[in-house]
Amino acid sequence: MKRFHVHVNVQDLNQSIRFYSQLFDAQPSVRKDDYAKWMLDDPRLNFAISQRDRAPGVDHLGLQADDTAELEQIGTRLRAADAVRLAEVGSTCCYAQSDKYWSEDPQGLRWESFYTHGTATSYFAPTQDAACCGPQKEEAKTPCCGPNAGNARCGA
Repeated sequence: MKRFHVHVNVQDLNQSIRFYSQLFDAQPSVRKDDYAKWMLDDPRLNFAISQRDRAPGVDHLGLQADDTAELEQIGTRLRAADAVRLAEVGSTCCYAQSDKYWSEDPQGLRWESFYTHGTATSYFAPTQDAACCGPQKEEAKTPCCGPNAGNARCGA
């Protein structure tokens, strides 16, 4: 069964953690200096926030698959809609290792469909030079993630 995913960019991580912990009546399941995540069952939601020098607000939405087969079913539907913008295998982002499909809806809202198969000790892979936060927007001049980007545009 899939889990809905929402990632929000925030200006003050601690203030936002206090707010969302009260709203969800739960503490984050993952908490780092620049990131927090709640894995909720009611509603079935993966809600993440990060403070990464990006404009505050919704960064992207997504679907978290429970296994590789479920992720591939989502990928098949996205390909049928000609919506896959980036497919990643073994990506390290948001302190996790995942396989993903990034897509955009007709308005340009980014969607991350993913299956997480491990944890990571860093937000990004230390040597990562490709985008871990989805396809670059056309106006982007540098990758949004990785050591060469200053991480100014990333969030997952």
